Amino acid sequence: MPLALKSRRANRHCHFNQISRMKKIVLLYLLLASINASDTFGQENKIVTSKVMNKVVYQYAKAEWDILITAEFANAYLQEEISLDMVITSPTGKKLTLPCYFERGKSNETSLWKARFTPQEVGNYAYKFQLNKQERPVASSVKKTFSSKKGTGKGILHAKNDWGFQFDNGEFFRGIGENLCWESRANDDSKFFKALHEKPKYNYEYMLRSLASHGGNYYRTWICSWNLPLDWNSNFNNSRYTKSDEYFNPSAIKKLDRMIDLSDSLGLYVMLTLGPGSYDERNGRYATSTANFFVDEKAKQQYRNRLRFIVARWGYSNAIGAWEFFNEIDNVQFRDRNNPIDPAAIVQWHDEMSAYIKKIDPFKHLVTTSISHRDLKGLNSIANIDFNQKHIYKNNKALPTTIVSYTNQFKKPYVIGEFGYEYDWSKDFNLFADEMDSDFKRGLWYGLFTPTPILPLSWWWEYFDDRGTDAYIARVRKVQDMMMKAGRGSFLIHKAVASSAQLELYSVKCGVETYIYVYNPTKETIKASVNTQVKSTAPTLQVYTCETGALSSPRKMKSVSKQLKINDITLAANADLVLIIK
Repeated sequence: MPLALKSRRANRHCHFNQISRMKKIVLLYLLLASINASDTFGQENKIVTSKVMNKVVYQYAKAEWDILITAEFANAYLQEEISLDMVITSPTGKKLTLPCYFERGKSNETSLWKARFTPQEVGNYAYKFQLNKQERPVASSVKKTFSSKKGTGKGILHAKNDWGFQFDNGEFFRGIGENLCWESRANDDSKFFKALHEKPKYNYEYMLRSLASHGGNYYRTWICSWNLPLDWNSNFNNSRYTKSDEYFNPSAIKKLDRMIDLSDSLGLYVMLTLGPGSYDERNGRYATSTANFFVDEKAKQQYRNRLRFIVARWGYSNAIGAWEFFNEIDNVQFRDRNNPIDPAAIVQWHDEMSAYIKKIDPFKHLVTTSISHRDLKGLNSIANIDFNQKHIYKNNKALPTTIVSYTNQFKKPYVIGEFGYEYDWSKDFNLFADEMDSDFKRGLWYGLFTPTPILPLSWWWEYFDDRGTDAYIARVRKVQDMMMKAGRGSFLIHKAVASSAQLELYSVKCGVETYIYVYNPTKETIKASVNTQVKSTAPTLQVYTCETGALSSPRKMKSVSKQLKINDITLAANADLVLIIK
């Protein structure tokens, strides 16, 4: 065979081999694409683009991203179906995963998702977005960076000690305020205060501004069927919300957005009571009983999806003072008195959900839950519950002793999330209005002089607003600020003794200053003296009159053998004062 012919045949054979290999490669790619497509419902999963919406990103301030994706989904709020994460590396190398949330769009079309992130560090962050289907990554964006500049905010609240919390920037915090658990309802069930409770003025715009004007910095509010009804489609008993078939109610989302923004602008921090949400098929939910809610795996997954959305949408906010799972979980336990829910199941649920929310919340907000009066074994010892709490009514003298007892026993901060002279809304409070007012005031003072990070939070906010009683918060806040400044967050129980056993007395040392609260609970005027230990031989004394807010001029005193005796203290019935020794 001629050499040239051999060469042509050899080349043609080589060419055929190349075509064969190319066909195999193409078939392999088609096979892989087919496998991938079957895993993702036949739809290409793609992160189209992402854009940071802030011109400048500041430390301790919200930064927001718009992310466009294409993917197939039936319900974008179910993470077992679809989810989007922002995977972040902080300037110091911390690895963070931020849940993103679905904003709008349709399956198989371009949909809008959002990320809300508050940088807790200054410097350069690296990030990418990761799309998940059936909780497995299927697409990622290219890595990008942004720079966080030093901001003027304080950051997120975290645990510090029994007396207070601490912001990211190191500043100490003690909460003082009240319950503002819901806006006025359309139809209130109070026997004597129905008209008052239904007044439209009791909305967040009014209540939060009023609290801030009185010196309050902390409040508690609920997500439930009539207030911030995220999980309810209709039957709100509240004209502020609109009926909707959306999985999360848009009018409730809008209200929560506004409440958080307003709180942030006013320097208020909210204990957001999440509650169980709805587990009723009428609201598009997996239906279960209250008892099964705590053990059914589908019910738990539904709740985890709810937590994910809440953290993704509002977790960025410095105004979130704490996530509270349940209001009075013991009352939920005994809702059916003849068939109470197994407490072990409730405690296990709290253990699982507190661990989960700590896992998905990159900002590590404080976590809590509450009881009315019955303890559940193990509930006070859950690792991811940052502080414990209960509610006390008709017994304000138990506020300090309860706080100290639980704090010592479980080695965690303790909070009285509700207190009041009366809990029965079928009674006419005006028949004992003075007692209601005195109880309100005493709860604040007891809290200020007791190791708790949040002063006891009063109930009956409409009643106390109508009487003007809640303006008294400013009287206590004035002393709290003095104590915080003097001790820079240091509070130590100090010994002081009154010559009259009828007087109630609490003493705290803050730095080089000593604060002594003296209260006369009797119906008679009492004259007495107070003895306390001091280091200075020539301390100064100021007297703060609690009812008026008047602060006397400093008066020079003399101590003997480091003991200071303060004579001529006269207290009228139900009167109180604070002695300030420098």
